[in-house]
Amino acid sequence: MVTYDAFVGTPGLDIFERELAFREERGGFSLTLKRNCSTTPAALASVFAALAIVVLAIAAGFAAVGAWLVLPFAGLEVALFAAAFLLHARRATDYERFELRGGRLTVEVSEAQRRRSYTADARSARIRVHDERAWLCAAGEEELEIGRHLDAQTRRRFAAELARRLHC
Repeated sequence: MVTYDAFVGTPGLDIFERELAFREERGGFSLTLKRNCSTTPAALASVFAALAIVVLAIAAGFAAVGAWLVLPFAGLEVALFAAAFLLHARRATDYERFELRGGRLTVEVSEAQRRRSYTADARSARIRVHDERAWLCAAGEEELEIGRHLDAQTRRRFAAELARRLHC
């Protein structure tokens, strides 16, 4: 097992340590890279509901004393909260999964609830790093950006380790 430690967030605070580990399998490996989301969908829904209730209760109080024009603006605020939470929820489950089995590298990418899968011959695949971004290049395939959920330093180390494993 190869483990990487990298700082994600404020430098100097080691509470933000991230580990990446290749899970070894017979003649290959598996690795999943995900966004660092600390809240579950249920917790996110609870926070949204609490905020919406507070905003609407305050607006109802103002409407009860005659300032009824506050209600449409409170409704607009709740709608904007909902849009922001939905946009966050769409991207919270993004991931990249790398699997090497039988000389074939499979990369599954999930972005905004859309899944795509790429397959390449491991020996002919190349990893290219340019401007702090890493790319997987395979013969006859378009280049695929990899390591999008990693900080720049870890992305470079990940790309180097992936290249080494592909050409062993």
